[in-house]
Amino acid sequence: MQDAIIIGGSNAGLNAALVLDRARRQVLVLDREQPRNAPSPAAHGFLSRDGTPPNEIRRIGREQLRSYESVTFQIGDVATAQPSDTGFEVRLQDGTVYTSRKLLLASGVRDELPAVDGLAERWGKSVFHCPYCHGWEARDQPLAVYWIDPLSVELAIILGGWSDDIILCTNTNELDDTSRDRLNRYNVRIREERIIRLEGTGVTLQRIIFDRGDPLERHGLFVRPPQQHQSDIAQQLGCEMEEMVPGITTIKTGMMGHTSASGVFAAGDASTPMQQAVMAAATGAAAAMGLNHELLQEDFA
Repeated sequence: MQDAIIIGGSNAGLNAALVLDRARRQVLVLDREQPRNAPSPAAHGFLSRDGTPPNEIRRIGREQLRSYESVTFQIGDVATAQPSDTGFEVRLQDGTVYTSRKLLLASGVRDELPAVDGLAERWGKSVFHCPYCHGWEARDQPLAVYWIDPLSVELAIILGGWSDDIILCTNTNELDDTSRDRLNRYNVRIREERIIRLEGTGVTLQRIIFDRGDPLERHGLFVRPPQQHQSDIAQQLGCEMEEMVPGITTIKTGMMGHTSASGVFAAGDASTPMQQAVMAAATGAAAAMGLNHELLQEDFA
């Protein structure tokens, strides 16, 4: 019986494991080893780790955890999780069963990329989701934004802090007059044709090809795609969900990671639309503290 099982072993899960380990809790981390940020060559905005490859950050995290004694790791895909008389029973796809007093969900999300030829292979390299993560590397370059929903207008405007050459590609979607006026005020131009493919050498982006009209020379494309949860365990356990921004449904949590399901905590990209490596790590720490406080209350009840 573990004090806690953490489902997910990236930034949120590892930081939660560190905090719980230092609180002298017995912890099992279950990880599929399919992190969302694997395509990116480097993580940014993470103090002391800026520019470090995501896999290296995870390696360092696991290495540091080895100096403690109460955290174990297991590679596996969780199939089910359910309450039991003593806490929770977690079953892997291979049938292995683990038990714990508490659960911490940190399995993250996956991006549903637009079906545009040449986009997926450039994801994280010259096609990006977050200006705060990748804007510095794309600074002063001609950039484009791929329309997903009305928030794409905000994304195009925000990018003006990194480049004065921004074009919003609406991909035939209609813009209202208010959006057009705002884009014009921020010097964002518009292309309305349908995008059919991205071209460039290797994973670099050089031009966007439309179904009509001239190609658009660009060095970076930003898109905020809709997302799906990597795991349905939160839904299995009846955790309340919320859509804080269009296309991103998160597990509803309190300040210390509590979910609406008793004994279940959540952290990382699945619990917040503020999706950066450093934010995931921070929510992991907060959820671990909340979980430990709950265990302490039970220990001395």
